[in-house]
Amino acid sequence: MKLTAITNVLSKLTGRGGLVLKAHSPEILLVMGITGTVASAVLACRATLKVEDVLDNHQDKVDKIASVWEKVKDGEIGLEEYSDKDHQKDLTVTYVQTAVDFVKLYGPSITLGIASIACLVSSHGIMKQRSIALMAAYKAVEEGFSAYRKRVVEEYGEDKDYMFKNGLREETVIEQEIGEDGKKHNVKKTNYIADPNHPSVYAKFFDESCTQWTKNPDYNLMYLSGVQDYFNKMLMARKHVFLNEVYDSLGIERTEAGQVVGWVWGSEGDNMIDFGLYNGSERARAFINGNERTILLDFNVDGPIQKLFTSKKV
Repeated sequence: MKLTAITNVLSKLTGRGGLVLKAHSPEILLVMGITGTVASAVLACRATLKVEDVLDNHQDKVDKIASVWEKVKDGEIGLEEYSDKDHQKDLTVTYVQTAVDFVKLYGPSITLGIASIACLVSSHGIMKQRSIALMAAYKAVEEGFSAYRKRVVEEYGEDKDYMFKNGLREETVIEQEIGEDGKKHNVKKTNYIADPNHPSVYAKFFDESCTQWTKNPDYNLMYLSGVQDYFNKMLMARKHVFLNEVYDSLGIERTEAGQVVGWVWGSEGDNMIDFGLYNGSERARAFINGNERTILLDFNVDGPIQKLFTSKKV
């Protein structure tokens, strides 16, 4: 019973260790590749220090063979003792031995270098496969969300879809207005109020943690409006923008999702970049009016854009 328990524990540890290694395999291969490349260069440098000895030994052998062959030409040694065939054979053996010596010198360095390159290529391949899988996952989620929104539009209309997507709720208020007769009348109006508790997964606060934030509310509004305008022009000119590019300009830390999602000109999205500055929420209104220095930015990304960009051929 104890042996079975120990076996189960070892199996779990081994399986868990395998998963950990698999999860970190790109980083491990990258480190191995870089380390191996450096080690390969060091071995090559050490081998180069011994090249002169190999060349000297090679030249000595060649000189001796040449000396014997000169004696054959002068008649001091007969062809029956050392023929042209023997001469060519000795030269061939000498060059082969020298080549073998070079292989022995640089073989470890070359082998390690090839192995290091293989590690780097494998690391890149794994990361590329994971990137493709990540994009496919985002695409699947985006397609599912789009299908959901389509059903909402069909059932409740585009206004309700817009409200659900942006976390808005209706609020009916009574306001007094002066009519044509000059008298005050109660008028019922419906306002759309943003729910700050339900932002999208891409929403980020523009506050003191951002490098471009200041204590001046007017400057913050002017800066955000300028960045939004700049990226809208980039979207029209370059036809695509990644969310991480916007994050960089705002001094917001990059995210894994930000390197996949963004906007594509000519897609089924809004064909514009919106930071959510004018979403109608109380905090947004306070920010616009200069009474609030921070704001929650909620970006209207089109979703994973590489496939959209490729399919649109823009």
